[in-house]
Amino acid sequence: MTNNQQEQTEEFVISGDEVMAKIKEIIKAGNARRIIIKNEAGDSVIEIPLTLGAVGALLLPTLAAIGAVAALVTKCTIVVVRKNP
Repeated sequence: MTNNQQEQTEEFVISGDEVMAKIKEIIKAGNARRIIIKNEAGDSVIEIPLTLGAVGALLLPTLAAIGAVAALVTKCTIVVVRKNP
């Protein structure tokens, strides 16, 4: 976990089949500002900005894209950027 004055990042290394469950858990927690999914080489595959208003139907296309990415990677890193309280 890295701390600076405004943001805090947290990284999770998980297998591709666990990506959707972890993303849904992060979104449900409601305190993430951005989610970045990186492949095994550390390259950013997809970056999802989250806002307080982005819920429900607005996230469905994004979740579909995450599912497609998850099918392509065997192991990935999810970086969650949170606003410090």
